[in-house]
Amino acid sequence: MRVRGFSLFAILLLATPGCAAPPREAPHPAPTAGRLPPDGADSALPPAHRRALDRALERYLRERPGRAALAVHDRTTGAWYTFREHTPFLLASVAKVDILLAFLLGKDGRRLSAYERRLASRMIRYSDNDCAHELYLTIGGRDGLDRALRRLGVRHTRPGSGLSWGYTHSRPSDQVKVLERLTGAGGPLPARSRRYALDLMSSVAPSQAWGVSAAAPEGEVALKNGWLPAEVHDGLWTVNSVGRLLVRGHELLIAVLSERNPAMENGVATVERMARLAVHTLTRPDTGAPA
Repeated sequence: MRVRGFSLFAILLLATPGCAAPPREAPHPAPTAGRLPPDGADSALPPAHRRALDRALERYLRERPGRAALAVHDRTTGAWYTFREHTPFLLASVAKVDILLAFLLGKDGRRLSAYERRLASRMIRYSDNDCAHELYLTIGGRDGLDRALRRLGVRHTRPGSGLSWGYTHSRPSDQVKVLERLTGAGGPLPARSRRYALDLMSSVAPSQAWGVSAAAPEGEVALKNGWLPAEVHDGLWTVNSVGRLLVRGHELLIAVLSERNPAMENGVATVERMARLAVHTLTRPDTGAPA
């Protein structure tokens, strides 16, 4: 799914307002169930592999600008890994996945109207900010999103003030929890809503198909990326990527967040390399953590 040689202009170009009808969606198999460990739980990843991955990420980031963190959950083996994820990051457009979860939760299994489907489709597939804004208002803005996330056990995410949903702060592990609640068979959403969310995230605009997809060049990918030259960081770039990967027989939920990158390209390179390192470790044949 990853598109190589992307154009920065193409990535920054947002779809025009109007929320056109989404293309026909192909069915997607429902994911397997998987449980996330409680806050503070250690990884189910074998200790030697965890230490090796820690070292590999530390070595890579030593010469990289900005800062970055990662969380990944292997729903096939039960392995769980986090790296440098205690200080929150701006989510930018990754917050649209949180908005989608809160919106679908509020529908309580009821079918979406054609207009609601257009809003959700453009918000995820094309990162349309106007559609995100309208759905954010629909769920009750900052307070509505905060209530929905806390209800679902996503406790370290703080929506941005007022209507600034892009300035939501979160940890990678919280965004993995959001993916779990959005796509997990044991989660709060009915199968139809889970399939719909995965359909959207599996068909983002080609210019936005970078990020965690780099770790699954021959697998199945459902993702959402976020990018923002943040005023609070003097215009340095926040670049984030979250998603669900099916690769080498593993189903992975992964979130990589980065900030203070001097350019968007730097952030994309960091996010992609970190995702590849983590996925390589978790899908090694000798990882074998029990489910």
